[in-house]
Amino acid sequence: MTSPIEISFAQTDLDALITATGKLALLVAPDGGLDAAGRRLNRALRGALSRLLDSPAWAKLQPGEGVAMGWPSGLAVTDVMVVKLARRPGVDEARKAGATLAKFKGHEALTLAAGASGGIAELVLGLALRTYEFTPHKTGDKPTAKPAIVMVSKPDLAQAAAAPMLALAEGVFLTRDLVNEPANVLTTTEFALRLEALRHLGVEVEVLDEPALATLGMGALLGVGQGSDSPSKVAVMQWKGAEGAPLALIGKGVVFDTGGISLKPPAGMEDMTMDMGGGAVVAGVMRALALRKARAHVVGLIGLVENMPGPNAQRPGDVVTSMKGDTIEVINTDAEGRLVLADVMWYAQDRFNPAGMIDLATLTGAIIIALGHENAGVFSNDDALCNAFLKAAAAEGEGAWRMPLGAAYDEKLKSRIADMKNVGGREGGAITAAQFLQRFVRAETPWIHLDIAGVASVKSDTRLAPKGATGWGVLALDRLIRDRFET
Repeated sequence: MTSPIEISFAQTDLDALITATGKLALLVAPDGGLDAAGRRLNRALRGALSRLLDSPAWAKLQPGEGVAMGWPSGLAVTDVMVVKLARRPGVDEARKAGATLAKFKGHEALTLAAGASGGIAELVLGLALRTYEFTPHKTGDKPTAKPAIVMVSKPDLAQAAAAPMLALAEGVFLTRDLVNEPANVLTTTEFALRLEALRHLGVEVEVLDEPALATLGMGALLGVGQGSDSPSKVAVMQWKGAEGAPLALIGKGVVFDTGGISLKPPAGMEDMTMDMGGGAVVAGVMRALALRKARAHVVGLIGLVENMPGPNAQRPGDVVTSMKGDTIEVINTDAEGRLVLADVMWYAQDRFNPAGMIDLATLTGAIIIALGHENAGVFSNDDALCNAFLKAAAAEGEGAWRMPLGAAYDEKLKSRIADMKNVGGREGGAITAAQFLQRFVRAETPWIHLDIAGVASVKSDTRLAPKGATGWGVLALDRLIRDRFET
């Protein structure tokens, strides 16, 4: 797995700033006032720093942005960046500053003079997240990312505050790696193996194979994968950091989605390597919880399948029986994620009787039409849990927007020959998909459905990620767990 860059903390050393190599950065408050490190650097730069802070370029900078000074005479480093950041910055500004530093750093060593500035833990998270690169399948020499040293007035406190943030970064990195991985590498079996590797962190992991799933009656899930040579599985992970009923996280893990017999158009089908994005988020959250030793009881379940055409593939018009016992007429084999989730959600409730359940899935193109790539769709049967999640997502800067549910949408799911259809037509497609899933939620279970089709992977850089997998959801779910489910 890709790892965050090596970041260490040290006591501010004015002499070491002058002799540091690689690149050097300095945090300066918006008013341009310099601390001892800034004054020492200004003297070494023969007043160039003061001139910069008095210039229009500094005045135009937004908080979290920086300006670089190339080839500074009087220092051993090749470049200096000055970043505008308040002494007590907000979370968004601090992470933005970290992302600014990550792009400035590149693969070079970085020394950051942070002094007594607040928000260092959040800055470090932004720095780590924005350094991510996915390069396992590129040949040739690969540059080795050199470490970053953060000089602060109280390094022990800064390191303690940053440790859980770096655990979060590792969770996000795992999610991004899984989503970015091609389907010929990340088969259902390989996905399961990577989840089993979490055992060394204390996560309990078991993998249910096809005979076990058949015994449980998971006909909806098994029908999706029956056209593929890659065996269907359900991975069950448990982090037992506390007693009591767990929070259950359920992930759609369709490692590749051709649409099955209802074949997708070829243009853009290569992007369907990310159709396991919901499962990847669940994996990333479980890794983060284990690394930071969260005092919470959380179970993560992922339905692992591949949706392929083939001699044994599921056909439009087939009727399958879910683990719940409801029958489903498969109108469109490309609406497969809800079939996978239906069985895994029912199994999670049957086995764990969770205090709450959240499923994540790259479920519908309709949610992208509704919300674009800025927000995930949020559907829920419980206002308190839903509002807590929306608050957590807002605090973490992960876009989320609540969508409606209602009995009127059930009319679209009526089947002539079975208990329900798996699709309800184009109108309100994301809502009818959520309405379908709600049929597999027990009345006493607080539940959220997150349709992350628009946010799991994007075509251009974001503030904290290069184009491709974003890792959306790891930060928000971790915060929800901290706020609501930790003891």
